[in-house]
Amino acid sequence: MPRLATLVIFLAVAIAILGGMHGYIWLRLVRDPSLPEPWRRVLTWVLLGAGLLIPVGLFAARLVGRSWIRVIPTAAFIWLGLAFLLFATLLSIDLVRAGAWLSTWVSDWFRRIPEQPPDPARRLFVARAVASSAVLVAGGAGLVAFRSASGPAEIEEVPIRLPSLPRTLSGFSIAQISDLHVGPTIREREVRRVVEQTNALSPDLVAITGDLVDGTPRELWHIVAELAKLKSRHGVFFVTGNHEYYSGVDAWLELLPKLGIRTLRNEQLAIGDQGGRFTLAGVDDWSAGPFGNGHGMDLPRAVAGHDPQQPLVLLAHQPRDFLTSVRAGVDLQLSGHTHGGQLFPFNWAVRAAFPWMKGLYRETVDGRTGHIYVSRGTGYWGPPMRLGSPPEISRLILTS
Repeated sequence: MPRLATLVIFLAVAIAILGGMHGYIWLRLVRDPSLPEPWRRVLTWVLLGAGLLIPVGLFAARLVGRSWIRVIPTAAFIWLGLAFLLFATLLSIDLVRAGAWLSTWVSDWFRRIPEQPPDPARRLFVARAVASSAVLVAGGAGLVAFRSASGPAEIEEVPIRLPSLPRTLSGFSIAQISDLHVGPTIREREVRRVVEQTNALSPDLVAITGDLVDGTPRELWHIVAELAKLKSRHGVFFVTGNHEYYSGVDAWLELLPKLGIRTLRNEQLAIGDQGGRFTLAGVDDWSAGPFGNGHGMDLPRAVAGHDPQQPLVLLAHQPRDFLTSVRAGVDLQLSGHTHGGQLFPFNWAVRAAFPWMKGLYRETVDGRTGHIYVSRGTGYWGPPMRLGSPPEISRLILTS
């Protein structure tokens, strides 16, 4: 029942937000410009239908095994991205206009200039200019964002100094793939490209830090199987993200080893040989506990018995509680989840929720220093768009 109640609350909030966003777009693009009939009626129905398409598309995404059905979530996600950009553009223009009006009003008040009656013709002209400008800006931004999301991932080379790393392992490279979100819009072509780009880096180890899939094995196995072609000297390792728990996590955990991918579930292992080693640990996703059946993040268990003379690298999908990781002896944490904000200006909200949003950070807690690298993500979720946060494959180079 708690999970059902949480789902109901989530749906109610999501519907309220979508309804408010579309209502605001209707006010600024249809009502205020006083569009003549039949355009007013047509655009009203178009906006209503587009708004309803979003929840329909989310449900249709669960049927990604049927190619013709994939058109529905694809269209829904594209519209969701465009609607957000429209909303953000219109709101920005309105905020600027409100600021200008307030500044003028204050100036006129001090100068005792009487307020002028509104000019209907001027108001209509401004409303139509605002509507046209918003459509052009949001449409252009949407095209740029789509090209960014659908193109190859950027390779981010990041040197990270770990003083306790054995000199024999200095230069050890980890290729990090995160938040690929194989599903309705990310298919074979995209996965093959990620595999090719990753293998071209000749990594010593590949780390997949969660949110690999948005669908069950029955729907996506033939696509995810492309990951069996990943090559690295020390293997391919995986930790769950929150989306695995919406996608039949137990079935995926049973099947991934067949692709040569080892899942780390609150456990650790040594990487290297007698000439030099470091410890690699991994934890279940931060949100996994309510799913039961042994799922749940357990950092103390993952690091128990760790040799403090060896560097400790932790794979954890969400960049939460990083300071706790540092206290537990983690020298480097690799995370994802945030998508780097994915779509400007949504990144502002993401940054407010996650102080470690993208890139490399260094923190000192109780005399211990640790690093965290947060990937922007290799794929995307929802709208096939990235604005201000291009997809990435990280090449982390450990040095002593």
